[in-house]
Amino acid sequence: MKILLVGSGGQLARALLEALAQHEVQGVDLPEFDVTDLAQTRDTVARSRPELLLNASAYTAVDAAERDTDGAFRVNALGPRNLALATAEAGIPLLHVSTDYVFDGESARPYHEFDAPNPRSVYGRSKLAGEEAVRSLNPLHYVVRTAWLYAPWGKNFALTMRELAARPEVRVVSDQYGSPTYAPHLAQAMARLLETRSFGTWHLAGSGGTSWYELTRALYQELGIETPVHPIATADFPRDAPRPRYAVLTSLQTPPLRLPPWREGVRALAERLRAAASAAAPPRSATPAGR
Repeated sequence: MKILLVGSGGQLARALLEALAQHEVQGVDLPEFDVTDLAQTRDTVARSRPELLLNASAYTAVDAAERDTDGAFRVNALGPRNLALATAEAGIPLLHVSTDYVFDGESARPYHEFDAPNPRSVYGRSKLAGEEAVRSLNPLHYVVRTAWLYAPWGKNFALTMRELAARPEVRVVSDQYGSPTYAPHLAQAMARLLETRSFGTWHLAGSGGTSWYELTRALYQELGIETPVHPIATADFPRDAPRPRYAVLTSLQTPPLRLPPWREGVRALAERLRAAASAAAPPRSATPAGR
């Protein structure tokens, strides 16, 4: 299959390039390609002639979005709208990646695909607007909601926590719950989803749920880090954008597509980081014979 991957410079895109290696994937991203430009979007789709478009681009600066509403909506709502128009005109499917932030986090159970969204932040509202544009403009759509994404590369919570381990101690919010998702696991599930042609909205995230605090503890355990980790409340770490208190994701869709438990994602990350460190280490010099 020939796939056009929008947002090819992000951490998920790198995992998708690995998971979709058997396909012909063309990546586009800023500054050469601007998803908010409808004419350019139509021209790129027409010239590339893909069989499917996968949108991994997003405005992900959650706190900055509170001060840059127009910027967030241009990328997260107008961009998907342009992609939906261009792909509908070409008669091809569109896979669009969304977020758990479309929910308010007030549920007492995991959110499934048929729960009503109620975003509390500008970021969440802009992502929901993008979802709605995709659904209304291209019937051949997959809207994939995921959460707490991390990878062995890029900028993400897990790698930030590894860097902060150099401190005497680390304090992490313990009263926000979600579904940590290892990007390679998500990419593999998305590759399987494309084979089903089961269009609609999907929740694809690490199975189960946990807090940022417990995620950090699990990460440090896997990496052999002994830095003390202390729980704090959300109120002790104020941010511009409100976060969902409880946004664990689950799925009711069929055929069932389940990611591994979130702890397996942390374990896979640790293994990959150790392998990268080992590969980057200089070789030990051999001891001369006879000495």
